[in-house]
Amino acid sequence: MWRTLRFQIKRNPLMVVGVLVCIAWVVISIGADAFAPYGPMQQNMTNRLQPPNGQNTFGTDQLGRDVLTRVMYGGRISLPAGLLVIIVALVVGTLIGAVAGYAGGLADELLMRLVEVFMAFPTIILAMAIAAALGPSVMNAVVAMVLVWWPNYARMVRGLVVSVKSNEYVEAAQAIGASHRYILFRTILPNCLASAIVMATLDIGNAILLFAGLSFLGLGADPSTPEWGRMVADGVNSFDQWWLSAFPGLAIFTVVMAFNFIGDGLRDLTDPRLRKSMN
Repeated sequence: MWRTLRFQIKRNPLMVVGVLVCIAWVVISIGADAFAPYGPMQQNMTNRLQPPNGQNTFGTDQLGRDVLTRVMYGGRISLPAGLLVIIVALVVGTLIGAVAGYAGGLADELLMRLVEVFMAFPTIILAMAIAAALGPSVMNAVVAMVLVWWPNYARMVRGLVVSVKSNEYVEAAQAIGASHRYILFRTILPNCLASAIVMATLDIGNAILLFAGLSFLGLGADPSTPEWGRMVADGVNSFDQWWLSAFPGLAIFTVVMAFNFIGDGLRDLTDPRLRKSMN
């Protein structure tokens, strides 16, 4: 494992950069109470809309709140929301796709037609419709995103299960009388999870972007809540005050790129050609 890790660091240093950036944002978000120079809701109307300066590194917003502080606290919402969406969607999609691929027949047809119904709509449009129907809040935005994201994993896992279940070791498990539950969850799924996890890692950045998009449209976090997408929306009508949107947008950019770097690295690690080149 260590040999593979050292080889991967040399071959793909961007993965290391992505890991370090993600760790940095996690530390900043968790330790915002200790690191932030001001409170996230602290207002100072005499110091409103100030550009970046020595007192306010990222400037201040329309209510005199420190932008740097709110960007630091914004990670407490955007990062967990993106991770939660992908974890839940991965679990739900994997279970549905695994059952469909292993059972086949009518169950496969019904479940895959359900998947196609969800995938027939653009992701952002369907998420907006569901979030608007549920009402604007962080949890409702997460629920809406899970509902539009799980079909991607269901379709992929179903294809992997169909491919794997024809292998000889699966037929051997069936020959010795192993239960369907054992064959599916102990024999087939472990050989399908690597691809699903790589896809999930790549999707975390997309989930953070979509959550920020919903918040930007007013379907996510409350207007007073420090959240990156909402902060970008607050700065749209104030182009002269570029720092209102630039710094939360930069936070989104760095996190999304970091998870993309990690996903690319994991994809290389699971590539059989990489192991062959190491040998």
